[in-house]
Amino acid sequence: MTTTDTRLTEEAVRTLVQEWYQALDRHAPVEEVVRYLADEGLVMHFPEGTLRGLDGFRSWYRDVTHRFFDEVHELTSVDVRFVSPVRAEVRVVVNWQTKVWNPPAPHSEWLGFDATQTWSVVLQDGTPRILTYTVDDLAPMPGSADLGV
Repeated sequence: MTTTDTRLTEEAVRTLVQEWYQALDRHAPVEEVVRYLADEGLVMHFPEGTLRGLDGFRSWYRDVTHRFFDEVHELTSVDVRFVSPVRAEVRVVVNWQTKVWNPPAPHSEWLGFDATQTWSVVLQDGTPRILTYTVDDLAPMPGSADLGV
């Protein structure tokens, strides 16, 4: 995701989406992950609550990377609609599977969901960044444990 364009392209937005989930699956260092996010005005709506700004994201990321493990995000669809040359609305459907251990349980539990999300992506410093991120629906897969939120 290293472009210096003056307008968003569908390819750049799709690359952002792919790299975002690859970073989450690796539990990449938070400072690597925040480069995908807008510096100002970030709002993210998750089932467990809404966070604002990069500091809010850092706190959330610390929590989820200490709770979930063996994460795999598999993209099902990415639909990009341009609002302007520097802004796009993106509809993402992703299959998310992970494990969680809730102390003092003797074993971890498997979680699997199909998540439908809406993102607003903006061009910032020549690269696409996530400005808003909303989990619209989180449909559990058969046999999945409850997310617990």
